[in-house]
Amino acid sequence: MTHALPQLDRLFLTDGGLETDMIYNRGVELPFFASVMLLRTPEGREALSEYFRSYLDLARRLGTGFELVSASWRASPDWAPQFGLSYEELDALNRKSIELLIELRNEYRDVPTVVSGCIGPRGDGYDPGRVMSAEEARDYHRRQLSTLACAGADLITALTMTNIPEAVGIALAARSLDVPVAISFTVETDGRLPTGDTLDQAIAAVDKATGGYPAFYMVNCAHPDHFWGALFNGDAAIHRLRGIRANASRCSHAELDAMTELDDGNPEELGRLYRQIREALPGISLLGGCCGTDLRHIAAIADACLQERPAMTSAA
Repeated sequence: MTHALPQLDRLFLTDGGLETDMIYNRGVELPFFASVMLLRTPEGREALSEYFRSYLDLARRLGTGFELVSASWRASPDWAPQFGLSYEELDALNRKSIELLIELRNEYRDVPTVVSGCIGPRGDGYDPGRVMSAEEARDYHRRQLSTLACAGADLITALTMTNIPEAVGIALAARSLDVPVAISFTVETDGRLPTGDTLDQAIAAVDKATGGYPAFYMVNCAHPDHFWGALFNGDAAIHRLRGIRANASRCSHAELDAMTELDDGNPEELGRLYRQIREALPGISLLGGCCGTDLRHIAAIADACLQERPAMTSAA
């Protein structure tokens, strides 16, 4: 089934690195990197609302669309015991993550907005660990996916996918529920998934296993320098890539894991890199950030990508 998604037809922004922004810029404690836990208190909920409003204000000012992505990246069933929650309590937080975004969409009716339910990897976002079969991944992720979809998400976005079978399983779970899904892979500094697969191989494999079900693909949690070469290898599968959420830092995943201070890179330089990517691959229409990025980076990316190209002049 084909799902109409406006972020495929015009420029849409999305947010930056929610968790790193909260921890390093706003002084918010997020055990296990789990922003969903903010929804347990009025203060946490307001912090999330304020965070998303700043991005919606940017989209309003620039006249772009905006994809609201729920604070549920680390909120799949395995994490409930580590949070000291029952599965039902974690389900409730997943629902609240979507309800908050729907409220914000209603508040910003003049901004074309899509509400996306975010799913992260079962384990670590940098290390695939034990790779599940596609069937196991389908069954594992179906609970959270169904919860987010039933709460009103327009689509599901699976961020920081480290391996092909887990991405296939999520896509199959989404297909079983007739919910559109976007799959976003992460890559190491060599442009390959942590499992060694190339980006185009991963996209092609998921499409083959699911009948091309994902609405589109993305890359996230890596600097453009890391995946630049992978974008221009000429493989047709790369043209299924429609979104980028890059890191601010050029550091590897291992280096980022060991850091105690935030590396926020250079927002203007990151914006220029996004512009160069879009000039080569104009189908990329969803622009956001990941670790180390905040509103400054997304504003710089938007400004760079919305600049009119200089007119060509003929020689005298």
